[in-house]
Amino acid sequence: MTKAILFDLDDTLLWDKKSVKEAFKATCELAKQTYDIDPVKLEAKVRENARELYASYDTYAFTQMIGINPFEGLWGDFRDEGDSFHKLKEIVPEYRKKAWTRGLHDLGVDDSDLGYQLAETFPVMRKENAFVYEDSFAVLDQLKGEYQLLLLTNGSPELQQTKLDITPQLMTYFEHIVISGAFGRGKPDPAIFGHALELLAVQKDEVLMVGDNLSTDILGAERAGIDSVWVNRHRKEPSDVIPTYEIGALKELLQLLKR
Repeated sequence: MTKAILFDLDDTLLWDKKSVKEAFKATCELAKQTYDIDPVKLEAKVRENARELYASYDTYAFTQMIGINPFEGLWGDFRDEGDSFHKLKEIVPEYRKKAWTRGLHDLGVDDSDLGYQLAETFPVMRKENAFVYEDSFAVLDQLKGEYQLLLLTNGSPELQQTKLDITPQLMTYFEHIVISGAFGRGKPDPAIFGHALELLAVQKDEVLMVGDNLSTDILGAERAGIDSVWVNRHRKEPSDVIPTYEIGALKELLQLLKR
């Protein structure tokens, strides 16, 4: 019998990809005001350079373990505890400016001042564009009180808290919030799932993990011996990671639980 539900945050409850997309759109439009460049092409080039640069730093293995992606690096401050976070904090100002300046350069624009301006604008735009899926609150309203709810999210504690601060209603639903950067390991490491079970004082067969990411949420649940629900909104093809259940929208979770 299910007593508790673990929820992923990004792109399960929060529509993070849309937030990032809108932040890019607004920032790239700013560049178009100065130079005759295609904002869509600039976004593509900045994303490309961001991924490449991000992987080149000594902090890359740490960011992979904790689950911090290149686009979070473009707006997070990482004022968190620990040497690895301190290194990340030192790197990100240069990383952001380089990603934007190189993106401009790839389109024939050599302007490091504009690169810096865009790098400073993107975090502002990301904070102004906070999106929650339309069924998130309705589903959580139904579940609160019926189940113990725990938020299990990968990332920097400060950055994930910032996401929650700009969508404050979300926090009210959860008895516990577990962030990989504070725990020391991220999904799919089974240790973080074990930590969640301890906080809730429940057994593996009394919990469901709900998330959108096969390689972190679903694989991690499988490794921890926990049943999982894959929220597959975009009808992606399944991989070699097999969820216990699959739904196309979060609201389908309610019917699944009734069964």
